[in-house]
Amino acid sequence: MSISGSWQRTARGAGLLAADGSIASTIFAEMSALAHSTGAINLGQGFPDEDGPAEVLDAARRAIADGVNQYPPGTGMPVLREAIAAHQQRFYGLRVDPDREVLVTAGATEALAATILALVDEGDEVVTLEPFYDAYGGVIALARGVHTTVPLRGPDLLPDHDELRAAVTDRTRLILINNPHNPTGTVLPTETLELIVELAHQHDAVIVTDEVYEHLTFDTPHVPVATLPGARERTVTISSAGKTFSTTGWKIGWIVSTPALVTAILAVKQFLTYVNGAPFQPAIAVGLALPDSYFTGIAATLKAKRDLLAHGLVKAGFGVTIPRGTYFVVADAAPLGYRDAKTLCRELPSLAGVVGVPISAFCHDELAAEYSSLVRFAFCKKVDVLERASAQLARLGR
Repeated sequence: MSISGSWQRTARGAGLLAADGSIASTIFAEMSALAHSTGAINLGQGFPDEDGPAEVLDAARRAIADGVNQYPPGTGMPVLREAIAAHQQRFYGLRVDPDREVLVTAGATEALAATILALVDEGDEVVTLEPFYDAYGGVIALARGVHTTVPLRGPDLLPDHDELRAAVTDRTRLILINNPHNPTGTVLPTETLELIVELAHQHDAVIVTDEVYEHLTFDTPHVPVATLPGARERTVTISSAGKTFSTTGWKIGWIVSTPALVTAILAVKQFLTYVNGAPFQPAIAVGLALPDSYFTGIAATLKAKRDLLAHGLVKAGFGVTIPRGTYFVVADAAPLGYRDAKTLCRELPSLAGVVGVPISAFCHDELAAEYSSLVRFAFCKKVDVLERASAQLARLGR
């Protein structure tokens, strides 16, 4: 039996359609399986190996015990929507109506999928940065959109403004940015964000911002696009709890936008998961209300972990780009004689007992060669794990 359909288009958009027409596994699945089979330290997949704050975990347990186990409202529980609105006001000075301008989703991935499927028609262009999170390419293809990218280049892995201007045209429906950026750790400067707003107005595009690493920046404050002049009315802000509270498996995300855009996105979202995570929603509301010391503390802790792993990578002989945000560091394997990071990543478990992910996995084939020697390593792990990984990687420099 022949099985054809939109899955092929989606897989192709995410770079997962093999030459023979079959679907290939993601590089994350391949590297995680390699880590499991070899016992190597998995710095490839980006998830913490420590639980989040006790207050948040305890609140989830209480909610389960109190019977919060059935369908929540379609837009999300009021307590969480109110907490999200309060969070936007507290950290960014954004006044948000929790009843009309907030939508709770099954993580940021569903928020992105619902937004793209709601707003993109066949042939519409979606501009993203490249390298890009693989879900972007997959969902853009599913929506029959045209994926246009602007590469991150140079020592700081930033977009060229002239290339950004050339990429955004009257055919552009969405400008989708991930800031802070996965996989590079780049934090976009304000002048780049201002240009994006200017281009969105010029070409009547909607700005979609994936801000899941908003509280994980180092020495550089996070600037939401929606806070810039002229941006609020055409911006869909997406974030989630997983990165901030080390609860990636809970899949609690959200959208903040105008009533008209939220309504349009809800029309699609309600037929995806409908609702999710009832007992986790009030628990994340507790998390969003934690004192400032929690948010500054997680960033400071991650910065120390970043420096620990970066030092180990430099000692091993990699070239290292120090990230300004997220929990990923980009290392260049070319100084070690590896022009193909995929080859290195497959050999690293036997060479150093560590697993990373090649940056080229986040690129279209046309641009992959430009990033062929770069590897992404995650530093959202326990300190002793990072110390062992650094010591093992040092073998490469001998």
